[in-house]
Amino acid sequence: MNALEPSAPPAAIRLTSLSHGGGCGCKIAPGVLSEILKNSSNLPGFNLPPQLLVGIETADDAAVYLLNDEQALIATTDFFMPIVDDPYDFGRIAATNAISDVYAMGGTPIMALGLVGMPINVLPLETIGAILRGGQDVCRDAGIPIAGGHTIDSVEPIYGLVVLGLVHPSRVKKNSGAKAGDVLILGKPLGVGILSAALKKEMLPPAGYARMIEVTTQLNKPGIALAALDGVHALTDITGFGLAGHSLELARGAKVQISLDWSLMPLIAGVRELAAQGCITGASGRNWQSYGTEVTLPGAFAEADKALLSDPQTSGGLLVSCSPDAAAQVLEIFHAQGFAEAAIVGEVREGSGVSVY
Repeated sequence: MNALEPSAPPAAIRLTSLSHGGGCGCKIAPGVLSEILKNSSNLPGFNLPPQLLVGIETADDAAVYLLNDEQALIATTDFFMPIVDDPYDFGRIAATNAISDVYAMGGTPIMALGLVGMPINVLPLETIGAILRGGQDVCRDAGIPIAGGHTIDSVEPIYGLVVLGLVHPSRVKKNSGAKAGDVLILGKPLGVGILSAALKKEMLPPAGYARMIEVTTQLNKPGIALAALDGVHALTDITGFGLAGHSLELARGAKVQISLDWSLMPLIAGVRELAAQGCITGASGRNWQSYGTEVTLPGAFAEADKALLSDPQTSGGLLVSCSPDAAAQVLEIFHAQGFAEAAIVGEVREGSGVSVY
């Protein structure tokens, strides 16, 4: 090439190529996490303050601290490596996912702090800026500022938020509140992990990518209105441990059985076929190894469906446990706020573990 000729622009760096796992699929497997926490929980003899309404006891979505008779503070954090290659979309997904835990406790977010780890010598500054802009735009939609944060130079790209929220103490929705006889309602369809695996394998069509972004950037705002309903007994959001894993947390916390009707389960279009073609995340298998012995499946349950049951959901939907007479109102709240696929997916029974029928 002539020295005077301009060189070709450098190829765009795929964000997913810089991370060993993406989105909520990065989470430590639940079985491994349980072993870690056994050796790192609060020191013996340390008395937890009575104002701490929710801590780590039942693996709930966020911590809740009583401020006064009218207000309790919700505190949570979430961050992960890229699940998509578009930096702006990555920022939006990470921020939506982090804010979700406040909604899952029934609260209203009030502000966030950014958590940023980037390979400064690898990624262009414009790319990093686009990630942060995506997060800022989601926070603007949630009505909150990013009021500060922390940055480091890291080997893999990492982005997320610390999020604070407020809730009336009487409206805190713990995952331990589910009651036998309740109806279970899921706010978003399953399959985000399957789509992310297909994206990495370059098997995801444009329509599938667009649907993935649509699902993962939809804020779980219905949690605020759901918390005001007396008939809503428990809320949680479905993220990295998959539907089975987070249902199991609900079951353990409330000492009940979570029974899921698979025929009613909302799925993102095409994910069952992609799973059958091998588009399954490594986190799905790790999840199943951690808790599969506590999940009862029907005979001849397809491997693709089993993968969907443990599929890590990045920025997944709310799972609601409510009295049967509140179910119609819960669905009405979801549908009115744009969650068209929200559906009844099962019931809460006496017993333990998770049962699929």
